[in-house]
Amino acid sequence: MIDRRLLRETRSELHRLAGVVFAGLLVAVATVLQAHALSASVAAVFLQHRTFAEITPLLVLLAAVILARALLTTLADALAGEIAIRIKSKLRRQLLAHLTRLGPAALAEQESGELSTVLVEGIESLHAYFSQYLPQLVLAALVPVVVLVFVFPRDWLSGLVLLLTAPLIPVFMVLIGHAANALTRKRWALLSRLGAHFLDVLQGLTTLKTLGRSKDKAAEIAEMTDRFREATLAVLRVAFLSALVLELVATISTAVVAVEIGLRLLRGGIGFQESLFVLVLAPEFYLPLRLLGSRFHTSVEAVSAADRITRVLQLQPATRPAPAVPRSVPQPPFHVRFERVGFRYPASTAPALADVTFSLEPGQKVALVGKTGAGKSTLASLLMRFLDPTQGQISVNGADLCSLDPDAWRRYLAWVPQRPHLFYGTIEDNLRLARPDATEAELWKALEQAHLAQFVASLPQGLRTPVGESGARLSGGQAQRLALARAFLRQAPLLVLDEPTSNVDPELEAELQETTRELLRGRTALVIAHRLNTVADADQIVVLQSGKAVQVGTHQELLSQPGPYADLVNAFLEGKP
Repeated sequence: MIDRRLLRETRSELHRLAGVVFAGLLVAVATVLQAHALSASVAAVFLQHRTFAEITPLLVLLAAVILARALLTTLADALAGEIAIRIKSKLRRQLLAHLTRLGPAALAEQESGELSTVLVEGIESLHAYFSQYLPQLVLAALVPVVVLVFVFPRDWLSGLVLLLTAPLIPVFMVLIGHAANALTRKRWALLSRLGAHFLDVLQGLTTLKTLGRSKDKAAEIAEMTDRFREATLAVLRVAFLSALVLELVATISTAVVAVEIGLRLLRGGIGFQESLFVLVLAPEFYLPLRLLGSRFHTSVEAVSAADRITRVLQLQPATRPAPAVPRSVPQPPFHVRFERVGFRYPASTAPALADVTFSLEPGQKVALVGKTGAGKSTLASLLMRFLDPTQGQISVNGADLCSLDPDAWRRYLAWVPQRPHLFYGTIEDNLRLARPDATEAELWKALEQAHLAQFVASLPQGLRTPVGESGARLSGGQAQRLALARAFLRQAPLLVLDEPTSNVDPELEAELQETTRELLRGRTALVIAHRLNTVADADQIVVLQSGKAVQVGTHQELLSQPGPYADLVNAFLEGKP
């Protein structure tokens, strides 16, 4: 069944769900009245030779009941559809908010393509569960009881036959459902892997074409698609088999009722009107159970998707839970102190950081230097509260950073990564990620500060120009300037930079460095440094080696003493043409 955490979403819709069930019960009562009006009309004409005028009231009742039944069925379907849409919207918002709370560190091991499949296809597959299966589950238990209440007083023997044959449909439904459940789970797993793999290939398509490997990857996707197609066909085979069996059981059960009524009718053991009444109701008695059986397969698919949705919702953030009443963030300027900070990733045996101590004073630029894997990015993640120290403490104006509201703290931060994260949308959309309430004038000012305004103004659509996924329509320098413009727009007093000039040509590097200096002016910054000129301009340098701060000082201080920093600088100068 669907996990309880997902079923909680139906609580706010209980009144609508009750309305769907009530409408279904009214449809059942209308069906009984329809059977009564029809059997009475036929009996009046066939046995009592009544005229058309004499049976007109019965025909009017029959037409009114048929119309009411159609209206109630339409109302129930519309209400059930609205319930499903509302629940899906709530789940999407809840899932997206949860992914946002998890942050990049907790999601590092998750496939973005697979998460997209969960957000779109996974939640969409719940539509049939909430709109069809869940209401039908209640109606399958209540509607047959309503029918039996009217059948037993007229013909207890037929009522007994209906009562004894009704459980056959759920029994066969459960037996076949076990096979369908395994196949559907396999299909959903294949769909998730296919989505994740396809997105990875799509994002790396340029590189694959450059290396001449695009056809190989196309063959891999074709093979995975074939496996998914075969899994889908296997599920459909079981679904068709189930429908055949349920229809066969319902038809045989109806035939048993018809045979026993016919034999008794021939012997005069039951009246014509009563027998016709029961015969008309017999198929309607089994109809809710048959519908439940046919919709059971949609529930199996929904359960498979819900399992994955639940696992995502159960993912825990990489940071510790905030206090019940988190401390308010101190007002800038910020004095940030790393005191014997250590961190170990859950899947790692060795610590990523150990006993790191240094300070970040207001207006100061601190550069982190070290080889790949030394712990620079981990320190930046700790400062942005994507991670929490497993040892030591980070304090902000004397307050423990872990005791502060992380969302409130991040409002004072701006992050410029080495490879900017640009999303599908317009230039304006990507800028407003920094400040959604910014005016258009402020957007243009940020672009001007990043020396990108002239380029944007030359575009036919200006700020409304689409940039494509990951900034596909922009050059590397333009994408980097857009990330810097976002930082200007943020107007944050504390910057975290993974040096944006490390992967560009020398000419563009000089331009970006000028823009970066403007951004850093008057602000406190933690810079992951890759260039010697950036390190030389820093007020303080922290040299990391195997997760430890082995040297702390200025460029001249560290260069004048033997150690890792002097070795790195000499190696750079020797390799410089």
